[in-house]
Amino acid sequence: MTAIPAAQAHSAPAVPSTHTAPSAVHSAPYVLSTVVTGTGPGVLLAHGAGGGVAENFGPLAAELSTRHTVVGPSYPGDDRPLDLDRLADAVVASAVDAGVEAFTVIGYSLGTAVAVRAAARHPERVRGLVLAAGFARADNRLRLGMRVWQDALARGDREAFARIALVLGFGADLVNSLPEEGFPALVEQIAAAVPPGTAAQARLVAEADTTADLAALAVPVLVVNATRDLLVDPANSRALAAAIPGAEYAELATGHLLMAERPHEWQELVTGFLARHAL
Repeated sequence: MTAIPAAQAHSAPAVPSTHTAPSAVHSAPYVLSTVVTGTGPGVLLAHGAGGGVAENFGPLAAELSTRHTVVGPSYPGDDRPLDLDRLADAVVASAVDAGVEAFTVIGYSLGTAVAVRAAARHPERVRGLVLAAGFARADNRLRLGMRVWQDALARGDREAFARIALVLGFGADLVNSLPEEGFPALVEQIAAAVPPGTAAQARLVAEADTTADLAALAVPVLVVNATRDLLVDPANSRALAAAIPGAEYAELATGHLLMAERPHEWQELVTGFLARHAL
């Protein structure tokens, strides 16, 4: 969800780009910049708030593109309020416009709500779901955290935002293991990389509610819980798995930024799930 670069924990190769185009689907009110890589069965990426496709999925997307057509849309880059239905429609539209008619959606953090709503509104296109470090409806702590994000950004205080993101994005053990003298440079790097649209995405985190969609999901679903998550409480992933009929459930001992702390285990969970279900 946060803008902390995954490369702080592991070096992440750039996602190869074979196609970049705006989505212009007929009924989609948001126009999304989209990167498409690879060939094969479709995989659609739904990123978190304050992050992006490269930050949230870089190494995973590169690996998946060796066997799949991977579609990575970026959410709108302004701070106008976002609507979950319209955003889910636009994310789906980004794949359809790229010629990918059906796909598995991999959602991370806010992207889990986008993924579930996409499956609810477009069941003819969504073949499977991976929901990582996510939620159906924000609990009190998450809503308060998103308000802190919004307040810091409204003041133009990116350093405060960066400190909050650093404290909550990684697991406590990892943050406490970092050398103290390196924090100023790390905070500066995070502050400089806050993507446009982060405040609107944080607002959507606080408002989104997919609880009514879960029981009707009829595709293979993998829920991945980051059990040391300080931003999105792990109880949210457990609740997601319990509410989705037949959902598979896995845990990673990591903070919210699981792609940075446990990249290999995260990749194995996703590729294994896709292989098991021939997705």
